Formats: sequence, structure tokens, C-alpha cells
Amino acid sequence: MVNIRNTTKEKLASGDLAIGVGIRQARTVDIAKAMKTAGFDWLFIDMEHNSMDIDMAVQISVTAQEVGITPLVRVPGFQHFHASRVLDGGAQGIVVPHVDDKEVAQRMVDQCKYPPVGHRSVTGAQPMLDFENYPMSEATEAVNAATFLVIMLETSAAISNVDEIASVPGVDALLIGTNDLCMELNIPGQLDHPSIIKAYEATISACKKNGKHVGMGGIYSPDLIEKYVHMGVQMVLGGSDLGLMISAGKEQTAKIRNMVKP
Repeated sequence: MVNIRNTTKEKLASGDLAIGVGIRQARTVDIAKAMKTAGFDWLFIDMEHNSMDIDMAVQISVTAQEVGITPLVRVPGFQHFHASRVLDGGAQGIVVPHVDDKEVAQRMVDQCKYPPVGHRSVTGAQPMLDFENYPMSEATEAVNAATFLVIMLETSAAISNVDEIASVPGVDALLIGTNDLCMELNIPGQLDHPSIIKAYEATISACKKNGKHVGMGGIYSPDLIEKYVHMGVQMVLGGSDLGLMISAGKEQTAKIRNMVKP
């Protein structure tokens, strides 16, 4: 029997929090080990908002799987050659931005999951299977079980359609892109606005009804994170490599400068 570990899926299934970190600046595979040591559960490897190419994303992904931190890649669009190539290369999941309706969610399931769940094209030995050859039925079933598909909701249309999106078989989690949702609602930066709270309530309800997990991005204040986690969010994007580096750097330089103040 083929067994592929996806530590984030395991944590979520057991009811635990799964905390992720955005990868925007890192371009070497050791970021996977570093973020594992820092305590994160998954990598949000971002190909939407930076210049990282597929080759670098999959190299980081292969290392991440090996050290036990789940590599999820945010693809820049809905084209099949984004999702399928990073999955074939080593990613254990896909994050899809800007999904507004059930039809697009289903299209992404088709790209990311093998039949009978979706229509992903079969390839040969791959990193998720440690390049071992297994009977096709066993291999595809195991890869489907270990592949995590996250659909991002970032508009009022997406929230209006959340029940239908959550009902799509093969979708594993719905993640609210809170900053983009705020922009779309013309309340930029108001991360605890009543409209945002209602969006989270609707998403949490739809996910509970359909057996999906709820994710959150764009919120890094501990007080607000706690608020939404208590509401039912399980999958938390806890920051990015760039943000954490700048924050730690500012804190360290401030301490040193204060040492020499008269």
C-alpha cells in the first residue's frame, strides 16, 4: 500500500491549527528546513506576486516534503500548465487565487486530482512517490489523497457563491484573501470590518456543511488571528519570509542602537 505523508492534511484532519509562511524572497531549498525549524507546518510558495519560476518552486517543494513541511504553491492563474507542472515537479498542493464560482473551482479540481475525482494527466515516477514505481491505481489514489487543493475567495461574488464552491468534491480548503476582499468591498485595510466578519462566518458555515477546512490570509495581528481562529479558522498564513525578515531586522537594529544611546 502506498502511503504519502502530508503533514498539513494530517494536522487539519485531527482538528489542529496548521500555520503557514509565505515564500516570496527565498530562492534556495534550505528555506524549507529553516521554516520547519521555525515551527511552520506549510509553505505558501507564491508564484502570483513575485518572479519565482516553476523550477525554483518545485526544488523548494521537493526539499519541503522530505523534511515534513507541506509545500503548497500559489499558481498565478487557472491554466492547467501551472498547476499540473508544479504538482508533477514536487508540490503537495495548489493554492488558486481569485476563484469566484463553482465552475472555476471544478476546473481546478480537474487539473489537480486524478480520475475519478478530477482529470489530471498521469505522469511517470514523481517526487511525491520518491520516484518509486507502483501499480497505477495505487499510485494515483495515494497522490490524490495527499494532494491539497486550496481555493482562495477574494471578492464579494466569491463569498456569495461560497456554498456552491464549498460543495465541489476534491476541494480541500477555502482560504479568504482578506486584503483583496477588503479592497473589493472598498474598505481597504479594515480586516475586522463587519462585512469581513460576515464573510468569514459564511465561509466557515459552508465549510462545516461540506467537510472543508477554512483558511485565512492577510491577517497577521495576533489579536485578530485569535478572533478568527476562535470562529473556526484552522489554516493560518502566519506571515512571509520578507515580512518576518524585516520585522526581526528592525527589532535587532533598534536594540543595538539603543545600547549606545547616551
